[in-house]
This record gives sequence, C-alpha cells and structure tokens, in this order.
Amino acid sequence: MLIVLLVALFGPCFTVQNPYNLSAISLSDAYKPPFWVEGGELPFVLGTDQQGRDILSAIVYGSRVSLVIGFLGVIFAGGIGVALGLIAGYFGGKTDALIMRLADVQLSFPTMLIALLLMSFFEQGVSNILIALAVVGWVRYARTVRGEVLVVKKKEYVEATKVIGLPNRQTLVKHVLPNVLTSIIVLSTIQIGNFILTEATLSFLGLGVPITRPSLGMLCSNGFKVLYSGLWWVSIFPGLYIMLIVFGINLLGDFLRDEFNPRLK
Repeated sequence: MLIVLLVALFGPCFTVQNPYNLSAISLSDAYKPPFWVEGGELPFVLGTDQQGRDILSAIVYGSRVSLVIGFLGVIFAGGIGVALGLIAGYFGGKTDALIMRLADVQLSFPTMLIALLLMSFFEQGVSNILIALAVVGWVRYARTVRGEVLVVKKKEYVEATKVIGLPNRQTLVKHVLPNVLTSIIVLSTIQIGNFILTEATLSFLGLGVPITRPSLGMLCSNGFKVLYSGLWWVSIFPGLYIMLIVFGINLLGDFLRDEFNPRLK
C-alpha cells in the first residue's frame, strides 16, 4: 500500500507522458503492444490505447482519482454512519429504532443497485460519486458503531458522566467515541477497497467519473471494447492494478483487525 500511495503521489513525475494532454499523444502510437511483444516499443512499457496514450502513464494518473474517491468516500460515509451509530446506540428508544429500520431497509437492496440508481439521476462527476458512496456506505458504520456503543455506554466511566451532569454531546465525543475508534479504523480500511471497486464498476458502466478525469474503471471500460480483438493489454493491466490495490487494502485491514484485537495478543 505504501508503494501504491507513492506511485499515485509521485508517479506523474516519472511517466513518459501526461496521457490526458492532447499535445503529448499521437494517434500514430495507437494500440502499440507492451514492449516485450512483437511490435512494442520500449517507451511504452505496457503498450498504448486507441488514442496513443501510454497505458502505464494512464494507470498512474487514473489511480490518483480512484484513491482520492476511495479515501474521501470513507470520510463522508464514515462521518454520517458514525454519527448516526453513536446517536442510535447511546439514546436508544424510538431514535434507535428509526435509524436501524432505515438501515435494514437499505440493506435489503444490493449496494450496487442503489449506487446505479443514484448515479442515473446525477451527472457524471467526482462529487456525485462521493454522494452516492456516502448514501450506500453509511449503514455498515452505523450498525458497527451502534453495537459497540451499546456495550460502552454501560461502563462505569460513562455512567459517572451522567451522574456529574456532563452534556450528552460531550460524553459521546470524549468518552464513547474514543472507545469505538478501533472498530471504525478497521472498517474504514476495508471500506476504501470496497469504494474503489464501486467507483470502478460505475465508471466501467459509464456512470462514474467524466472522461476528463479518468479512473482505473474507465480505463478498463475503454479496453473492454477491444478486448476480443486481441488488444488485451488496454484493459488487463488497469484491471490487475485495481486488484492489487484492493488486495493490499484488504490485507492491511486484516492486519489492523488482528493488531487491535486484544484477544489475539
């Protein structure tokens, strides 16, 4: 994951071209295979696409968009879900029932179906994708945090804050939230990978980011159109990089879960 982040941050300094600068690409370089395949050229290590863009450069630039969407999606969805989970678990009663029934209704529909429905009403754009990710992603945070809060609020130190008359908001922020933060961190790590996959799927279907800000999913979509013509490298390499990123994020999430679980010590 460190390598992936470094590539996204500093990779454009070492790419052979800016693949989205029209003056830097040439149609005469279209569909060149990887350099180790007959007809390939060394500057284009992983080949080129239909417009003559270097695939490796496009992957580097596209990964920046995908990672930004993944991280910001977690921030927005986590912010909404954690807040609702804290409220539902701490106050209980009708508030808890209302929030959890809303979560149950949303969980009865596939996540991707909801995201597709939302993006069909929105225009293509990063901000609209983030809204869709926040809507589909808050539920897991809310349910996880609520379960943790139901245990934490019975602890003596939380009961003591009620005795001394500490405001509920201060109790939630200073005493309850820090004790459920571990679960939030682990869940957020895994959700980054899920959001990257969701964004890639939306972009692959033409409902994600605009063509001016391409992501890895859009690169796969462009290559899929010519996949059965023998031009496999256009979509295969972006798809493998998505797999690498999500695999690394999931491994990181498993590591954090084990590290923060006192029962495994």
